[in-house]
Amino acid sequence: MALTPPASPDIPPVPPAAAGQPPLGRTSWVRRHWRKGLAVGVVGLLAFATFEYLTLPEAGPLVDQNPKTTALMEQRAAEAREAGRTPRRRQQWVALSGVSKPAIDAVLLSEDAGFYAHEGVDTVELKRALSEAWEDGELGRGASTLTQQLAKNLWLSTDRSLLRKLKELVLARRLEKTLSKNRILALYLNVVEWGNGVYGIEAGAREHFGISAARLSVAQGAVLAAMLPAPRKRALSSGSKALKRRAFWVVEQMETFKRISAGQAQAAREELTRLFDGTPASASPDEEAEP
Repeated sequence: MALTPPASPDIPPVPPAAAGQPPLGRTSWVRRHWRKGLAVGVVGLLAFATFEYLTLPEAGPLVDQNPKTTALMEQRAAEAREAGRTPRRRQQWVALSGVSKPAIDAVLLSEDAGFYAHEGVDTVELKRALSEAWEDGELGRGASTLTQQLAKNLWLSTDRSLLRKLKELVLARRLEKTLSKNRILALYLNVVEWGNGVYGIEAGAREHFGISAARLSVAQGAVLAAMLPAPRKRALSSGSKALKRRAFWVVEQMETFKRISAGQAQAAREELTRLFDGTPASASPDEEAEP
């Protein structure tokens, strides 16, 4: 008598792989290795970020010591030597009390009006700048607070890479956590570039006006502040229209924010007209950048 095999449960057939798709086993293998690769990449990025963070300079020594040189000074000296020129350096340290108040106000309103309110980074401006950088494909000059500019001058280069910007942000926070606002401002005013081989406001005042920083007028302070976006390109002798426009704009800002009276503002405009030997330019900011 023939035996009848037991009935088997209905098992749906396995569908064949869709045309052009890898077999399920291969897909699983790709996913596993992709995840491993991603994990390795993340670990590597974190290790690199940690190394960079730990090797960045500390701000502690700047509490009571003035730096003998800066990254920007060394960069400019190297550029001069490469061009076959003798590096030039004019610098004379001065305390905040040795700088005229109008000159300090002009620099603050021109470069970082919210300096005493933020903690090293202007997050609103930073987001705007990063959004513009994403569209333009490169980082612009905007969004750098005075503290960030100091960090870049002291320790970094003038390139506009994202890595440099990230380092700048970290160093700016270190400066703010370690130093007082007045100390940061004093350091900035003494190391910032004010022309070819000219560093600091004392050297800048003597180079461009033949006087000490303590004697700078409202108009003269406005001119020095207006030079900062492109200090080697802008000078009274250069005939720069951008310098003229921004100097008048700085005076307008000083009047608007009550740093000077209406009478002082008018006197400053008249002095600017004499300095530029022409008619006043319409007041408007200008962001001509310099590497």
